[in-house]
Amino acid sequence: MGKSGFSFSWKRALGVTRAKQKFAGRTGIPTSKRGLQNKIGSTIMKMILGKK
Repeated sequence: MGKSGFSFSWKRALGVTRAKQKFAGRTGIPTSKRGLQNKIGSTIMKMILGKK
């Protein structure tokens, strides 16, 4: 059987997701693993290539 269309997230229920979004928005620092990897990678590439 597949999913019934309902899912529960304890992080959303406790406000963890919203807090992480607010933090990332204010600081510009991503809170997801993929986002952090992308930001670090783009920063390194900018340093190497000298582009803004």
